[in-house]
Parts: sequence; C-alpha cells; structure tokens
Amino acid sequence: MKELRLTEAENKLAEIIWTKAPIPSPELIELCKVEIGWKKSTTYTMLRKLEKKGVFENRNGTVLAVMTKEEFYTEQSKQILYGGFGGSLPRFLAAFANNKKLSGREIDELQKLIDSHKEE
Repeated sequence: MKELRLTEAENKLAEIIWTKAPIPSPELIELCKVEIGWKKSTTYTMLRKLEKKGVFENRNGTVLAVMTKEEFYTEQSKQILYGGFGGSLPRFLAAFANNKKLSGREIDELQKLIDSHKEE
C-alpha cells in the first residue's frame, strides 16, 4: 500500500472531490478556482499526486474516488498504528492519551467500542 499522507493542498482538493465525485474535470477546475484560488495547472498537478497515491482517478475527463473518505482514513490510521506502534492499539491509545485526560463520555465511547469488538 502506498503511503497515505496528504499535504494541506492535497487535502483541500481531496475534500472537494469526495464531496462531488464523480465530477467532470472542467467542473472540478472551476470549483478549485472559486473555492481555493487555484489555476487549472495547479489543480491538475495536485490531482496527479492524489492519483499516484491511489485515492482518485481521472478517467476520460471524469474524476472518480478510488477510495471513499472513510476508507482513506481507515487505511491511513492502520499505517500509523502499524508503522509507529507495532500494530498495538493499546500503545497507540496510551500515546494519544498521554498528555490528555479523557472525559467520562470519551471513556464510555471507548468502552463501547472495545465491548463491540471483543473476541468471544
């Protein structure tokens, strides 16, 4: 799997595409011009980068999402979990919560998640 990290600029374009896909290229160019202030060349450059990452595809002038937003962030999370924490969810959560107290609501949500995924 390709590394799934987006730059700020790539993320701006990705958000537009996920909202509108499938979208004709000319319409995407116009949206990026209005919403981000990009020229046609900038939009195509960013789109090519996202295509190389396997997130979107420009097929015959229509931009398609290869991965949904949810699929993208799930895969990105897996890469972080396995790349930085050896696949250990408890180590990941401990690092995340290290400098932050969890609210009762957050603890309840985590407990529900744990309970729903518990091995029998």
